[in-house]
Amino acid sequence: MRTMPILAFLVALLLVASQSLYTVDQTKYAIKFQLGEIVDTKTEAGLYTKIPLLQNVRTYDRRILTLDNPEPDRMTTSEKKPLLVDFIVLWRITDVKQYYRSVRGDEEAARRRLGQTVRSILAEEFNKRDVHAAISTERDKITQTTREKANADARSIGVEIVDVRLRRVELPPDVTGPVYQRMESERRRVANELRSQGGAESEKIRADADRQRQVILADAYKQAQSLKGKGDARASAIYAEAYGVNPEFYDFYRSLDTYRSTFRGKGDVMVLDPDSDLFRYFRTPGGNAARDARAK
Repeated sequence: MRTMPILAFLVALLLVASQSLYTVDQTKYAIKFQLGEIVDTKTEAGLYTKIPLLQNVRTYDRRILTLDNPEPDRMTTSEKKPLLVDFIVLWRITDVKQYYRSVRGDEEAARRRLGQTVRSILAEEFNKRDVHAAISTERDKITQTTREKANADARSIGVEIVDVRLRRVELPPDVTGPVYQRMESERRRVANELRSQGGAESEKIRADADRQRQVILADAYKQAQSLKGKGDARASAIYAEAYGVNPEFYDFYRSLDTYRSTFRGKGDVMVLDPDSDLFRYFRTPGGNAARDARAK
């Protein structure tokens, strides 16, 4: 019977000890409250103590959280053109005490606050740009500027904006058709202009090529005529030299060439005087020399 009080005391002691200890995970922040007031914050993982019944502990996620825009927002460009903008925000708690004091530790309240801030800044940035810049050329600049400005407001509630990303930026269906038609007309105009410029450049290149061709042909003809003249002069010199060495043989050789070219076809018919000078080597084997001898 004496052991029962001892066991009861030990059980009560264990219960009190279990209520006096708490652990903080490495993915969490912890705030210790005493009668509803913050008395301590824990940002490192470990085993800590508290006063049972008098103190309580609440934990908050220290990992990166996502704010997902449920519906695309309608924003206006500098041209007064509407755009549908869909975005997400990556954020995390950096000062858990300030976070609790600002939004009472309510994650949904923090999401609403961040969402309103990001929407307002995005609308301002899109309103500074035209459709082309907003959709394609300056998307990165828009997100960077939005993150920097939103982060300044986020620090006031103890959180940090890690990143802002535009998932979709497009024209609403009611204005897509006319805009695409204008874009198509503009692209067609540019294409026609480029085609015209290309045609003019082509004609210019073709005319220059024809001019160079004429110059090259003229130079080639000039060189050919020069070479031909030199060749004819050289041939005449060789003929004269050969004739001077043996005139009789030269005459005989030239007569053979004449016979070969004249009597080439078997069916050729020529009407000539038998005493024609063409047949002198047929009549007299010695040709001119034999004829001169008979004349003496």
